[in-house]
Amino acid sequence: MRNGLRITPKDGTRRGGRGFTLIELMVVIVILGILAGLIIPRIMGRPDEARQAKARIMIEGIETALKLYRLDNGFYPSTDQGLQALVEASTIPPVPRNWREGGYLEKGKVPKDPWGNDFVYLCPGTQGEFDLLSYGADGQPGGEGKNKDITNWGED
Repeated sequence: MRNGLRITPKDGTRRGGRGFTLIELMVVIVILGILAGLIIPRIMGRPDEARQAKARIMIEGIETALKLYRLDNGFYPSTDQGLQALVEASTIPPVPRNWREGGYLEKGKVPKDPWGNDFVYLCPGTQGEFDLLSYGADGQPGGEGKNKDITNWGED
């Protein structure tokens, strides 16, 4: 100190400043390791649940598009026309009278389910006016857990 002023080195650091010790760094690393050990296993089991939730959301979106199609045309696309009728006007009877220019689905294509499979569409359906479902991870009817069918009638 000179005349009440503190003198610091030219690089702006203070002398006598204390950094982290090796023990402090090791304690932090151990704590982070413990937290990672507790959290990561819980997160790793969630991808299947996330795909199932995404399938439900996608089904709701397709249902909305189907309802708009019905409002415009007075009927849902037939099973033969399929979901493709939502992105291009069908020439298979019944031909839509007021098909919306640009279609009813975003991006101009029918989406695949989160496992890369086609959604199953039946009209008339066995559960309602139409049935819309994903067969889950295995792509086969039925199943439990990650292979469980995701449906628009809510019994999934």
